[in-house]
Amino acid sequence: MAKVLITGGTGLIGVRLKKILIEKNHTVVILSRNPKNKDEFKWDPSLNHIDEKALKNTDYIIHLAGAGIAEKRWTKKRKQVIIDSRVNTANLLFKKVNELNIDLKGFISASGVGYYGAITSEVIFKETAKSGTDFLADVCQQWEEAAHQFSEKNIPVTILRTGIVLASKGGALDKMKTPIITPLGSGKQYIPWIHIDDLCHMYVKTIEHNLTGIFNAVSPEHHTSRTFSKALSKNLKRPYLGIGVPQIALKILFGKLAIVLLEGSRISPKKIKKIGYSFQFKTLKSALSNL
Repeated sequence: MAKVLITGGTGLIGVRLKKILIEKNHTVVILSRNPKNKDEFKWDPSLNHIDEKALKNTDYIIHLAGAGIAEKRWTKKRKQVIIDSRVNTANLLFKKVNELNIDLKGFISASGVGYYGAITSEVIFKETAKSGTDFLADVCQQWEEAAHQFSEKNIPVTILRTGIVLASKGGALDKMKTPIITPLGSGKQYIPWIHIDDLCHMYVKTIEHNLTGIFNAVSPEHHTSRTFSKALSKNLKRPYLGIGVPQIALKILFGKLAIVLLEGSRISPKKIKKIGYSFQFKTLKSALSNL
């Protein structure tokens, strides 16, 4: 079994992933700014500090750390925080792995479907598609470039471009559970989504089956804001209002961040399915029923 170090291990995905890895008899340690448990070790990227004991005998690093994309308005300062929290942390890990001569079997990094750009189109994006040209695309490009530097040391690199993660507590789904369920804007934009367990099992598969390369981590069933809202309304037994929240209202409320809510395209998961990943939650109905 492998020793796995997780950054961002106290976040929504990290907590669930840690539990699943331990259930599969892997050893897990967490890098945290405020370690509280025996399996948590101190790091402070602003000071280029990592407790070296965390890296000892590590087989895989799963890099989930990163400031929330949709937590705050995108001021110039916030944009830099979003980038630095992903890129500088990966750079620090690379530096320490080199300094300590850690014989990693793989570096596995999160990324986002924002790589393809915050747009609504009829294109179903595959991993080979070109990146977008907006802020989110730039974030993902820099994020992935930071991960790819590990390949310079012949360390296999795997990247999961992730959609909106659905979980029972926390994350986007909590914010969608309003008293009246309604689509956003035109309602025609797509919402690439994935159940948290499917995402975590993808990370496990990259370790247990030595997967390398870039994979889209999204469910195979496509939904627009409108069809997603209808499914959620039915699941929660709450009223559905077909008139979408006006774009202007969202732009006033969230500023440039509103583009995340108003645009979205379909993303193809065929590549990861082809190499043998079988989704537990292929449909939104099954995912919502479970959560």
